[in-house]
Amino acid sequence: MAEEHTEHRHGRGFMPDEAREHLKAAGEEMRKSVEGMFPPGFVEHRRAARREMLLAARSVIEAALKRMETPEAK
Repeated sequence: MAEEHTEHRHGRGFMPDEAREHLKAAGEEMRKSVEGMFPPGFVEHRRAARREMLLAARSVIEAALKRMETPEAK
């Protein structure tokens, strides 16, 4: 059975699907190995901290957009 081979534009060149799959699998294995080095609650805490950082960034962006929409008082 012939496998379909496609390439995706990535960065400066093309990345074959097989390479993309291996890269994804390597990332997953790396994540698992890092999680194994920390206490059980670390992953949940890290996820909550990341969420809070994203909410803070969103708040800053929303405030900047609001300032752009409001005419400046002179």
